[in-house]
Amino acid sequence: MDRMPSWIRQHVAALRALLVLTVVTGVIYPLLATGVAQALFNDKANGSLVQKDGKVVGSALIGQSFADADGNPVKTYFQSRPSAAGDGYDPTSTAAGNLGPEDIIDTPDGKSLLTQVCARSKAVGELEGVSGARPYCTPDGVGAVLKVFPDRAVSVNQACLVTPFIASYQGLKVECAQPGEDYSAGRTVPIRGNVTTVAVPPDAVTASGSGLDPHISVAYAELQAPRVARERGLPLDRVKALIAEHTTRRTLGFMGEPAVNVLELNLALDRS
Repeated sequence: MDRMPSWIRQHVAALRALLVLTVVTGVIYPLLATGVAQALFNDKANGSLVQKDGKVVGSALIGQSFADADGNPVKTYFQSRPSAAGDGYDPTSTAAGNLGPEDIIDTPDGKSLLTQVCARSKAVGELEGVSGARPYCTPDGVGAVLKVFPDRAVSVNQACLVTPFIASYQGLKVECAQPGEDYSAGRTVPIRGNVTTVAVPPDAVTASGSGLDPHISVAYAELQAPRVARERGLPLDRVKALIAEHTTRRTLGFMGEPAVNVLELNLALDRS
């Protein structure tokens, strides 16, 4: 070995280090970490899977839809928050919508974030029997946004023949939007409206950053409680007690907000 050229000795040493580190970091450490996880945190290490009648029905870490084949909410179940992951709650397509607060005008390629929020709020309000009205939303569930020109104003998110949500703006007649017409030259004016109280919570109308959030706020769960109790023929107090049992409190008592795991809550309802 000592008689080998220095460059060969360096390569042998490097190869030896590579083999040792491969065994340590690629074999020993993963086996050790897996063994500790299985021994101490078996449920979490295996994906926090949730079972019903011996069959896996989901994960406590991933949200899912509680809708029928036509996409309508199943009224006997609590509903999850919206999802922008793939077709909804798809772990292989986890993502947010990447739409910001200035995304308020619908395009032929899709609905603006504002219109999505307005439509969801209207739908939730109708489902729960409360007002779905929100600031900057029209009664028919689109963004209340005008494009203002010197001689007219256009409700750009309301295509003709819909009647505009207001008849005039600063003395200008408000028109419905003609499909295909370019209104980009107009001044964008969102209209707040006179809504002062919002009954539908924010998490009922917005998707989470991952699109996989399995939780909803306590406020959204309590909004749904009367409907679920009525559809199942259960006392409202019993449903609210189940909400409390499946509410995760703040981490360390001060981090985050209390949240309700929708899948676990719905399974508890089935057991009831």
